[in-house]
Amino acid sequence: MNKALVKLSVGLAVLCFGATQAMANAPKGTPSVTQELVAPPFVPKHDQVAKGGPKLVKVRLVVEEKLMKADANASYWALTFNGSVPAPLIIAHEGDWVELTLVNPKSNSMAHNLDFHAATGKLGGALLDKVAPGEEVVLTWKALKPGVFVYHCAPGGTMIPFHTISGMNGAVMILPRKGLTDADGKPWHYDRAYYIGEQDLYLPKDKNGKFKKYAQPLEGMADMLETAKSLVPSHVVFNGTAGALTGDNALKGKVGERVLFIHSQANRDSRPHLIGGHADLVWTGGSFSDTPATGYETWFVPGGSAVAAGYKFEQPGLYVYLSHNLIEAVLLGAAAHMMIEGDWNNDIMEQTKAPGPISK
Repeated sequence: MNKALVKLSVGLAVLCFGATQAMANAPKGTPSVTQELVAPPFVPKHDQVAKGGPKLVKVRLVVEEKLMKADANASYWALTFNGSVPAPLIIAHEGDWVELTLVNPKSNSMAHNLDFHAATGKLGGALLDKVAPGEEVVLTWKALKPGVFVYHCAPGGTMIPFHTISGMNGAVMILPRKGLTDADGKPWHYDRAYYIGEQDLYLPKDKNGKFKKYAQPLEGMADMLETAKSLVPSHVVFNGTAGALTGDNALKGKVGERVLFIHSQANRDSRPHLIGGHADLVWTGGSFSDTPATGYETWFVPGGSAVAAGYKFEQPGLYVYLSHNLIEAVLLGAAAHMMIEGDWNNDIMEQTKAPGPISK
């Protein structure tokens, strides 16, 4: 796009942001619930099958610009909603209305907004919910399509990639009112759900090969965007930091439990894989309207989307959930651990000969 078109598009965006816009409203008398958002990988309390008719689901996101560790040797100015990378998972049912209150405290340095891929109209709400520091806004939208979807900050121009690669993205899960179903159309209930947000980071280095440090987010913007032009990330991490979901922070489960994994990537393609397990069900593209695929070893998350996969754990012990671009998983940080409790089943796997001398 040439410079004249860029200026025109930015100008139109400013014009739209400045205009008074009509927002969707739930019908009078619609019951409302306030959803308590939690930091990923955990998900808010919710009913898998909707109770009663559509509701107005109220959520509150507060912008926080904060320093975070990418790994032991690198930090970055994370642009966050509610202080986490990724931002919290929001859950509603098809037919509900989502009422967002977006708060941008005066202490922040930039304007922020939200583009909900789950919403319909006005660039996913991005033309209606932009707030400068010291402002808040309320946006209401109706959940028309069931599935899992990305949301991210999209203030316009180069700020869009800058905010997204700085961690300002999350996901929404819109469940069918009757809950999830398997490939045969039978109800499929999960015992646990985890939200894994994959983040690519492009942290600049100085002439000595050390990661640069900046006093505030905008100071490093030009360097970060120049580094990002290579399309080669310095880090690819789960939940904001290398090792954030490993060791003592490993995800937990038990043999016999069904676990729903929600995996988002706002910017790049990803290939989740569970070492030692599978995806019994994969809702390709994140669509709950479609019949889930079955028995996947590795599934695909296109950049700018979220995908859901379900698995019933059959054996105890350590599992590794990772991006099966093994370079990104092992060298750049895109890996998590899953610790499963229970009894071992030798009928499924057994070491039938211990390591020893090679026999003739």
